[in-house]
Amino acid sequence: MDHTSEFMKYYILLIFILLVKLELVSAQGSLPQSFFDGKSVVFVSTDPSARPVMTWKEVADSVHHSLVRAGADPVAYFELEKVALSEAVQEDYAKTFQQRLVKNIILVTRQNNQMSIHVGPFSGDGKIITTSALFGVSAADIGAATREFGRIGENQPSHNLLVLDVPEFLTISTTQSSSSQKFLATNPLNLDVFKLGIPMEGSSAQAGLLSNFRYDRYGKSSDAIMAEQAAQKAGIEQVLKQEYPYQIAWLTEAKSEQELIRDRVQFLLMKVEGREADLMRSMGLEPKTDESASRIVVKYYIKLLVREELYIGPEWDADQNWRVALDNFLKNLKK
Repeated sequence: MDHTSEFMKYYILLIFILLVKLELVSAQGSLPQSFFDGKSVVFVSTDPSARPVMTWKEVADSVHHSLVRAGADPVAYFELEKVALSEAVQEDYAKTFQQRLVKNIILVTRQNNQMSIHVGPFSGDGKIITTSALFGVSAADIGAATREFGRIGENQPSHNLLVLDVPEFLTISTTQSSSSQKFLATNPLNLDVFKLGIPMEGSSAQAGLLSNFRYDRYGKSSDAIMAEQAAQKAGIEQVLKQEYPYQIAWLTEAKSEQELIRDRVQFLLMKVEGREADLMRSMGLEPKTDESASRIVVKYYIKLLVREELYIGPEWDADQNWRVALDNFLKNLKK
């Protein structure tokens, strides 16, 4: 009997430990001190297939009080997908954040089977964050994640005193801003003279770190990312071989623009993904209004480094399939 009793005690203890581990998973990185003494902006990404169904604003409502209880000063909430549309759009948001003296970025990711909240310092430029290895918590559902995140402030005094009672949803217009003015609905010249650099997704050559916290990307293993990169490179090579006769350079590590230009790379092939109407609007075009406006599409464009100009081509050629989008774009380069 005694052995049975002891076994049951250990069994119950093991179950308790497993439940605790299931509720909370700590991410890499450390919490910036500015979290307790500075403004934060919050980006929310939510999976439409997650249950119960919640819009990104409803998720923001659900996490706001926990962020405040943890010691944050969340001054504005944005949908992550709209901010991460392109480097140019991120630069517009970054300028506004600089004007409002924002110090921190909070990323809320709601997936089908997991909820995550991460915090990092604002980079001060269009990259928004400088690494994806941020402090954070993850749990099976929104309740467990917010409860655990709220406990952060229990033993840490916060200097953020006059905080908002409810989340504020700001709109930063990029229609007539610098981002849309940089996009040109034409083709670049001299592609036959200089190399076209191709940043590989998931590598340090790609600046879009924010996208790593989208609901459809967060949590992918390094093996999965490497497999995707290999498939992506093979697929791009196949399309380029058929449609692009000039020199290219694969970019797998971060280089300055001066280093790229020195290596005769003056153009970069850029890829963005988002709702079609949002992408068109951000590029200074009249957005679609039919049912296809809300579909997620891929759009390619070329960035000219020496003049910071972004060429989207003479015709709108985005598509839900990235291979089709790339093929369309390269064919339009010949026009």
